[in-house]
Order: sequence, then C-alpha cells, then structure tokens
Amino acid sequence: MSDHPDLPPDAPAEASAPDEEGRRCGFVALVGAPNAGKSTLLNALVGTKVSIVSRKVQTTRVPVRGIAMVGKSQIVFIDTPGIFAPRRRLDRAMVGAATGAAADADVAALLIDAVKGIDDSLDRLISVLKPLATTRILILNKVDKIKKDALLGLAAAVNEKLAFERTFMISALKGSGVDDLKTWLAASLPAGPWHYPEDEITDATERSTAAEITREKIYEYLHEELPYQTTVETTAWEEKTDGSVRIEQIVFVERDSQRRIVLGEGGRAVKQISMTSRKELAKLFGRPVHLFIHVKVAEGWENNPEHYREMGLEFPRE
Repeated sequence: MSDHPDLPPDAPAEASAPDEEGRRCGFVALVGAPNAGKSTLLNALVGTKVSIVSRKVQTTRVPVRGIAMVGKSQIVFIDTPGIFAPRRRLDRAMVGAATGAAADADVAALLIDAVKGIDDSLDRLISVLKPLATTRILILNKVDKIKKDALLGLAAAVNEKLAFERTFMISALKGSGVDDLKTWLAASLPAGPWHYPEDEITDATERSTAAEITREKIYEYLHEELPYQTTVETTAWEEKTDGSVRIEQIVFVERDSQRRIVLGEGGRAVKQISMTSRKELAKLFGRPVHLFIHVKVAEGWENNPEHYREMGLEFPRE
C-alpha cells in the first residue's frame, strides 16, 4: 500500500507482458459517492477538461470517458455517476450506469473524500464493488487537508471492509499523487492494442459535450435555485463556411416557475449562461461558436425514454 502521495508505488507483479509493440490498454472506472471529486480527478488524469464539474451533487449523469497516454499504455478512464440511494427514475438510471461501468472495467477505483471519511455511503459502495471480479484500488482524495496519521487510519479502516489491491493518496485539485496513480495503472493494464487514436482525449461527441458545458454553466450561475433534474439537449448543429459552428440547444425544466428562473428577469440569466457557455465551447473546439439556447417546460421529462437515449442512459422500466 502506498501511504504517501510522493512515494511512487511499484507495478503489480501479476501484470501481463506487453504485446509485440509494447502496448497496453484498459478501462479504469472511477467510482464513488456524489461529489467525491471523480470529475476533477478525471480531468487531472487526462490533463484537460473532459467532464463537467459542479458543487451541485449528482452532476455527472452518464459515464464519461477520458483517455490518457503513459508511454505505450493507453488508459481509458470512466467518470461514473455518483452511487447513492436512488429515489427517482433518473437516479436509478444513473446508479445503474455507474455499477455497470464498474463491472465492465479492468480496474474499479473507489474514490473517497478523505475530509468526509467513512460515512453511510461507504457500505453501499462496498456492496457494489465486492462481487466484482475486476481489480479494485482505493483512492483517498483531498489528502492535503488531512494529517498523515488520520489518512493511514482511514485507509486501514476502508481496507478492513474490503481488500484493495493498492491504496493511493491524492489531491485531484492540486494534482498531488496523480502521476503516481497513472504510472501504476499504466503498468497494470492488460497487454493489447489501443482502443482509440493516440491523440484522442475523449469519446464524447461535440454535440454531447456542448450540452454538458451548458448544463455546467446553468449550475454555476443558478446554484441551488434549480433542481438537478434540469437537462440540456443539443438540437441543431450547423457547420458554417467561415469555420464557425452554429449550435441550438433546449434546456428542459419540469415547471414554468423553473423556466422563469433559467430565463431570469428580462432574459438576463439565460444570456449570461449562453455567453459563458459559448466562450468555453469556442476555446474547447478551437473555433467561433454561435450558441442559441431555448428553455422549454417538459413536465415529467424524467419518464420520457427519448430523453434518456439523448443522454446515453438506459431507461429504467420499473
């Protein structure tokens, strides 16, 4: 077990030999409670923003893949929705997507907020990971805010509940320990060809990325005024002859009162959201973006299978 983020861990002895070209490739699912820091960690591991980040809980709704290269190893990280006790249909779809991603991965990485320590969510997470045949590792996040003795005690307590192959101590926000984690994973993955081109950082489409960035800006601007069930869909995408792109999006809310919140007095809120989203998208895509946002009331949209298909989630029938 690595007990300090500055101490590089050794690669596992059981790692298979690389293929003839020395390549390795595999999937690593980042699993944890909502707001454990999975999206921040994914962005740190990839080296750029591929997953939206918000103070609002349950921001990540679908597994987001971020791709990192370490030597001849291609690591496909999967930022999964937080695992919690689901109450609504959307909750069940998100938790189902997270558990499915963990089961299919080569490595399931349990991320725990070290500041919060062990809470009621841990038993739920353990119950998801325990039956999996995949390699399990433990990642304690925000270690810069906790004394070393407390961290070692926390690591021991979690490993008593479920044995992990390795324990890593990191700060996703500051980047401490992230390179050691990547190095160990790169040596642990199965031998084989890469699944993606060497320069690719995510498999998300530009349309879905645009919708997610706008949803992030809605949360940033409106904070707790709006329920997390709000969703954004990219409905039109037009490549212009001058190299720019024209994007149309719909923000779906459940009630007219929520629509008024998103619009704001005199449309000021939606204009601010559109401006900040457009600027980030232009920077992300490397070209001018013309963004047009419409706000629509869709009562009970959580019960519409089409919205789930648009988000990339399976629609829970029960």
